Amino acid sequence: MKIVSIVGARPNFIKLAPVSKELRKEFDEIIVHTGQHYDYEMNKLFFDELGIPEPDYHLGVGSGSQGYQTGEMLKRTEEVLTKEKPDMVLVFGDTNSTLAGVLAAVKLHIKAAHIEAGLRSRDKKMPEEINRVLTDHCSDLLFCPTETAVKNLKNEGIVKGVYLTGDVMVDALQENVKIAEKKSKILDELDLNPEEYYLATVHRAENTDDFSRLKSIVDAFCEIRHIVFPCHPRTEKCLKEYGLWNKLKNMIKVIKPVGYLDMLMLEKNARKILTDSGGVQKEAYIFKVPCITLRENTEWVETVEDGWNVLVGANGGAIIKMANGFEPKVEQRDVFGSGDASGRIVKIFKEAF
Repeated sequence: MKIVSIVGARPNFIKLAPVSKELRKEFDEIIVHTGQHYDYEMNKLFFDELGIPEPDYHLGVGSGSQGYQTGEMLKRTEEVLTKEKPDMVLVFGDTNSTLAGVLAAVKLHIKAAHIEAGLRSRDKKMPEEINRVLTDHCSDLLFCPTETAVKNLKNEGIVKGVYLTGDVMVDALQENVKIAEKKSKILDELDLNPEEYYLATVHRAENTDDFSRLKSIVDAFCEIRHIVFPCHPRTEKCLKEYGLWNKLKNMIKVIKPVGYLDMLMLEKNARKILTDSGGVQKEAYIFKVPCITLRENTEWVETVEDGWNVLVGANGGAIIKMANGFEPKVEQRDVFGSGDASGRIVKIFKEAF
């Protein structure tokens, strides 16, 4: 059986790593990299650190508008699938690469599987939410990380081919945090002590492309001060265009994007995390680090329900208040699985074929 795995962005790479490792024990796998993330720090470095095999195809799509990027990926992915004729296409998460991959598959009548199916933020202004919904409704096999995700699909009438597997990011984190503890020197390089700094990430268009929201976040960060901020290339571009770059760099520690291993160490040792990233919210929860989410909603509702994540949007006062006062008091539930999701997924593939 031949499986084509389609990835294109950092969250896809992290999910691919443990799954690919298990897949290759049983099946032939071809990796297609759309080129959605083309910056070295956010691309090749992740492949190297995570031990992912070199992609068999690199489509080189790069940046562009939502329509252009998704359309170009769809076009180039279709050419690969027509040539390779796989038995199954595997897509991950909620990026434009995810949607393009699943659309290319179903248009060619190739079965599709979605890892991280069933997530919902209920915010259709988010491109990721549209990608999730469409991908789920196109997929034949849907691998859900949580019980909430299974319920979301059932509410939309999707019950066939749905499996509760746990979260493959737990697999990746458990394996790689041990490596990171041995290899990463990021705390020493930045002269950081555990739990004496905040870690922040901002990359979503709702924050970066809106001057008032981004300024409010920047003002709050400057008030909090003790923040390490790996800056996404698009965020850096917007900060410079809005005239906010120099102020931020003078008040907090702004650094280039870091690799996965360094990011794990920064997350694990942070006092608190401020982010608009879904994956970082979840990693904060797994590490038991309080998370302040710079959004009005989240697909990872369990982290909020358990009291380890709080939604503040771009409200500067709320960001500062939570940075100073938010301290979870309750025990976490085991909502994301025990780190064996990749093995479960491969077992389901074997039974299905």
